[in-house]
Amino acid sequence: MKQFKVAATLALAGVLALTACGGDSGSGGDAGGSETIRLSGFSILEAANEGIFEDFQDTDAGQDVDFEPSYGASGDQSRAVVAGNEADVVHYSLETDVTRLVKEGLVAENWKDNATKGIATSSVVVFVVRPGNPDGIETWDDLVQPGVDVITPNPGSSGSARWNILAAWAHATQGGDDEAAGRDFITKLLGNVIALPGSGREATTAFTDGSGDVLLSYENEAILAKQNGADIDYVVPPDTLLIENPAAVTTEGEKKPAAKDFLDFLTGPEAQADYASFGFRPVVDGVDIPEVEGANDPSDPFPTPDTLYTIDDNFGGWGEAADKYFGDGEEGNPLGIITELQQQTGQVGEQ
Repeated sequence: MKQFKVAATLALAGVLALTACGGDSGSGGDAGGSETIRLSGFSILEAANEGIFEDFQDTDAGQDVDFEPSYGASGDQSRAVVAGNEADVVHYSLETDVTRLVKEGLVAENWKDNATKGIATSSVVVFVVRPGNPDGIETWDDLVQPGVDVITPNPGSSGSARWNILAAWAHATQGGDDEAAGRDFITKLLGNVIALPGSGREATTAFTDGSGDVLLSYENEAILAKQNGADIDYVVPPDTLLIENPAAVTTEGEKKPAAKDFLDFLTGPEAQADYASFGFRPVVDGVDIPEVEGANDPSDPFPTPDTLYTIDDNFGGWGEAADKYFGDGEEGNPLGIITELQQQTGQVGEQ
């Protein structure tokens, strides 16, 4: 198997470039013709991406390509790129973390003009519970019962947290416009939250370290935790929200042919099968889904919920939902409903 090229390799390539003639630094290549793809991604991607990098390097388009990845909470990663962190490809939890870059001229406006409408990975919101599910957590209503300690990431910094909270809202409103029911349910849910870590990965760590009775998480994050030996179970509730994670090439990445090739590779059947092996649901048809270690049923790892809400059908898309639910109230903009409820309950969480 081809070895994943880490920072030491990149440093050596830089030294060679300084001592050779004809290196093309403008295209990200060195004298040997290699090209570095700088990836900015949300934290949950890290484990799956190492194998995908290797598989891409085994293709004609990926020969002599190095990767320089950076991971963290989705919103933090996006803001860091705006602040000057270099990236050729971005892969985030939320569409709004890409559109932030579009507004700054760092990603082209037509980034969604492809077969998957810009989506590279998908999942659903699930409940991570203790082994054997001793508290009998099966539905959203179980989460708001007295004495149930809930962990979920902070919506202020984490994309996964926003999916989690909107899944709860969709349950309370049955995917409709009953704001009163949504506010009442989220207030009760926040009343049971004992921790709001800064990212989905940090929330998983808090739960596996022993805090809480239930963790709101991505299905793929629960599966990965089990693959890594965590002593947990997870429940796919009868009604939940489809999580769709976007990816795009930046305007800097457009200067590198390999960056566009890599983005295309991400939504091809090989990479989608790789992602499936780590618990992500494929975003294209024709993927040979392997047995997925850590899934409730490894041979049938992705059961279809009775009701699957979507951000477009039930919330008007992220363009509408982001400000309505998560607006920060700055610069004269209204405070989002969830942000307001967090402040009212004192659940502002970790950043």
